[in-house]
Amino acid sequence: MKKAVINTGGKQYLVSEGDELDVEMINSGKKDAEFDSLLVYENGKINIGDPIVKGSKVTASILDGEVLQHKVTSIRYKAKKRVHKLRGHRQKQARIKIKSIK
Repeated sequence: MKKAVINTGGKQYLVSEGDELDVEMINSGKKDAEFDSLLVYENGKINIGDPIVKGSKVTASILDGEVLQHKVTSIRYKAKKRVHKLRGHRQKQARIKIKSIK
């Protein structure tokens, strides 16, 4: 079983072939995306990149281009002053499926 660590959107993910995951929004406009791998694990052998593994690519297909995360709210409140502020934010993400690790 092949596993790899990829870097996208400022975060690192441990993936294997066939995995589905939500990552930061990908503005490619294509159906496929390629990622450089930082680490590759295959048959008990580990290849660690400096910073990426040479000749290794992770190919993924974009299933849904825009998925919204759960809403995050922040509240600013001061007691006895009639001051309160409520803000909300929903991060846009893309759902991908890992096709191959080469």
